[in-house]
Amino acid sequence: MFTKWQAELAVCPLFAGIEPEELQSMLACLNPEVRRFRRNELVTVEGEKFLGVGVVLAGRAIVTKESVAGNRVILSTLQAGDLFGEMVAFSGRKGWPATIQAQQDAAVFFLSPEKIIGSCPRQCLGHRRLIINMLRIISEKALYLNRKVEQLTIKTLRGKIAVFLLEQAKEAGATTFMLPFNRNEMAEFLNVARPSLSREMGRMKAEGVIDFHGASMKIIDVEALKRMAE
Repeated sequence: MFTKWQAELAVCPLFAGIEPEELQSMLACLNPEVRRFRRNELVTVEGEKFLGVGVVLAGRAIVTKESVAGNRVILSTLQAGDLFGEMVAFSGRKGWPATIQAQQDAAVFFLSPEKIIGSCPRQCLGHRRLIINMLRIISEKALYLNRKVEQLTIKTLRGKIAVFLLEQAKEAGATTFMLPFNRNEMAEFLNVARPSLSREMGRMKAEGVIDFHGASMKIIDVEALKRMAE
């Protein structure tokens, strides 16, 4: 059943180090529930019943939170192979901690936490690896959230933009890359006003620090951007 998503599952950190044949056998044992979502459809809603650890099989989605004032903040993006829900899976909480919305038509499967850490009736060789991977993923997510908090504490708009762009360049391994957000989404991610974001990025472009067209971004002066991030 999951053979057509072999490439996507191969890059999912939850299944790292598990051979394809073993993975297919394991998924038949774990029997995750597959769901499909249309563009802009809600995959999860904050506070609603937790369905299990999710894995994006196709498409893209964004993870959002809403403040008491009703302002939406984008926490992260998800694409094929990405995992979500792992931070709450073993916490004892019954509801989703955030809302996830499909940016494109998407396919997702949900895996019960009990099946991840429970005994395997087929004695799958990869089940121990699955548990080790989950522990590593949770640790890495905690570190990511720590960086997110640090980013939100940066006081200047230019500093927020600089840190964000430097992190995107690091992830891409290049100074030219595609932004994961449109301008509205980027403003929500940085928790700033969209017009202010556009004006500041325009100034940085005029100063020769960055160049961009749509979602395509190029860092021209890396050192200047690093100074802005200090």
